[in-house]
This record gives sequence, structure tokens and C-alpha cells, in this order.
Amino acid sequence: MSVLRPALTLFILLALLTGGVYPLMTTQLAQWLFPAQANGSLLPENNGSALIGQAFTRSDYFWGRPSASAETPYNSAASSGSNLAANNPTLDQAVRERVAMLRAANPQASQAVPVDLVTASASGLDPHISPAAAEWQAMRVAAARQLPLSTVQQLIADNTTRPLLKFLGEPAVNVVKLNMALDAYASTR
Repeated sequence: MSVLRPALTLFILLALLTGGVYPLMTTQLAQWLFPAQANGSLLPENNGSALIGQAFTRSDYFWGRPSASAETPYNSAASSGSNLAANNPTLDQAVRERVAMLRAANPQASQAVPVDLVTASASGLDPHISPAAAEWQAMRVAAARQLPLSTVQQLIADNTTRPLLKFLGEPAVNVVKLNMALDAYASTR
């Protein structure tokens, strides 16, 4: 009994600290310091999140990476990659079809389609593409929206995030935010 009492007391104390006090404290700190991020980076304007891609298919919008999520594209309840190996014939065929579709939709663009436009991310939900992938689509979007190419390129530049230090990652363009910026620009014209 002399060993059981201190062990039980320590167990209850640690359970309260790690199961109650610590989670409440970190949640409160996150709400104070980073309220938007702590609440899922929600975008009330389009009922979505800046962290989850959306299936844009109209020619006047930039298109993101293909989604491998089950049932519907960018389904956050069924996040997954395709799990197909790089030498899998099914993946090869899907990439060929995506390349053909992108070239048909962007005939004025260069032949080399950026790889992030034809391959899904590991989660199938990634809203980011490379600046090169955004630039590759810029002429199509500018023509569809009847905007000068320089205006569309400026919107791409304004919506490109760069890592604090180069070795921490690559520049990226959030397609959801870029398309929202396009809509906002169009509404001011």
C-alpha cells in the first residue's frame, strides 16, 4: 500500500497535467497568437480552407494539382494519395491523359507541362502549385478573363509565398487564394 498510494497520486497528477492543463493551455495560446491558423485557415468567402485545394475546372481559373482523394476531388474526409509506383502503367496512362488535357486547354503554353499539374500530392488535398505551373497557365486565364497578361502575372507574384530561408522549401502559389484574388480584381473593374 505504501508504494501504490504515491504511484496513484502521481498518475492522477500527470493525467490532469498532460490530459487537461497542457492541451487547454496550448489551445488558448494558439487562439491568441494564431487565430486564423488555429481555426483551420477558413475562407468564409468561398466556404473552404486555404489549406485544402478545390476542383477548379473553368478556363478563367488557375487549376491546381490533381486530387487522388476518394469519391470526389479534394475530399478532406478521404485524404489519400494514389499509392501507385512511378513505374505503374496506370499512373503512366493517367499522366499522359492529364498532359493531353492540359495541352488542349493551354495551346499557347510551352509543350513542357509542369510536373505538379499532372501528379497528385501525397494527401490529395494540396492547394499549392509551383510558380512555374501558375505561369504556364497565365495566358489561358488572362485570355479567358480578358485581362492583360502582366496583370495576371502580377497576381501570381502577389500570391507566391517564399520560405524564410531557401533550404526550408520552394516558393509556392496557393491556387485557392490566387483564384480568389482574380475574382476580387474582377469585381473592382
